[in-house]
Amino acid sequence: MIRILHVDTNHPSLVEGLQHLGFENILNTTASKKEIEEQISNYQGLIIRSRFPIDSAFLSKATNLKFIARVGSGLENIDVKAAENLGIAVLSAPEGNSPAVGEHALGMLLSLFNKIPKANAEVRDGIWEREANRGEALDGKTIGIIGYGHTGKQFAEKLSGFDVKVLCHDIIPHLGDAFAKQVSLETIQQSADIISLHLPLDESTLHYVNGEFIEKMHKPFWLINTARGNQVVTVDLIDALKNESIRGACLDVLEMETAAFDVSATPSKAWDYLTRHPNVILSPHVAGWTVQSHVKLSEVILEKIKGLLNDGYFK
Repeated sequence: MIRILHVDTNHPSLVEGLQHLGFENILNTTASKKEIEEQISNYQGLIIRSRFPIDSAFLSKATNLKFIARVGSGLENIDVKAAENLGIAVLSAPEGNSPAVGEHALGMLLSLFNKIPKANAEVRDGIWEREANRGEALDGKTIGIIGYGHTGKQFAEKLSGFDVKVLCHDIIPHLGDAFAKQVSLETIQQSADIISLHLPLDESTLHYVNGEFIEKMHKPFWLINTARGNQVVTVDLIDALKNESIRGACLDVLEMETAAFDVSATPSKAWDYLTRHPNVILSPHVAGWTVQSHVKLSEVILEKIKGLLNDGYFK
């Protein structure tokens, strides 16, 4: 029997579906990475979210591993090349939570433009300030989506009901569609009022939005980041907020996040500035974390493992 180790909790439908397919499931969501390394040779499958990185040292112990499935979209916590060199299939599920990410990006942007968090807090305190909470219209804006994969496409589709111009940029050509026109990065920097990041994390996208990027923008802009926190250089973002070359920011992810997507409890001036700034909207890395995506992510991974089984991968 093929044994699968689960080191993170996911929707129970995943374990149930794998059991139905004939796999043996072992859940161990509390052991340390070192403890898991000592056991991993006993398993043919590994299912993880983000609890610890899967590096080449770990993989060298996984002598019987056939696949790694990440119940999420990004694969930066897995050494994919090392896994592939060992003949280990690597699966992910960007289809499972990309609609939620698109909705969340739009929700954060509308909240920022209409000063909803500020107005909500004031009304609850008995303050009724209409002029001070006058909003900004989304209609008429040009939106630049950088990274036009699953989540970028979902954000563009969610914007289709607005009177906006949507541009996209990606290193892969010919991804543009009815919802976004694919252009060069320079074109986006020349015309965009809003930049939304939807990039995978690798060496080329680390610190993508930095001082140089901001200087190349032709007009002050709003920034949305629902991708990875360390794709935006925090000190450069803060400088741009101070000089108003960035008019506001919607941040579901932060540079100071840990590998497990938690924010360090260590106080910092940067953290204090962002949390106090009236034109910064923050959320705790939950853009893809809806009730529905929780189910869908597990369904997508289950179908991909089923595909391996049907293709005779485990023979």
